[in-house]
Amino acid sequence: MSEEKMIIFTRTYDFLTWLLPLSEKFPRSQRFVVTQRLQQAALDFQETIIEANALRGALRAQKLRVADTELRKVRLYLRLCEKWKWVSSGQYRHASQMLVEIGKLLGGWLKTVTPGAQASL
Repeated sequence: MSEEKMIIFTRTYDFLTWLLPLSEKFPRSQRFVVTQRLQQAALDFQETIIEANALRGALRAQKLRVADTELRKVRLYLRLCEKWKWVSSGQYRHASQMLVEIGKLLGGWLKTVTPGAQASL
């Protein structure tokens, strides 16, 4: 299926275009630590689902599991940002809603490539 027809690509793009400018406002002292890791995990997630889309079968499923790991990292770093008050509770809620939707889309995609198996996302 083409990337244009898969909503996970649109939702991930929307998340990135929201997150990256926001994260540039995080404390300068953390730009090369938490901020960089958050940005990298988000971009790695996008790249991994693009790579998964180019694969088939077990290789695609494996790549989608890697994407799930990257998504978990994004969630962790966002929780830290909220705890340290780098994002407001409203921004955190918005990001969380976006990530829940992306996670559901990823889980559904994984289920389609591993018939009969329960996705553990």
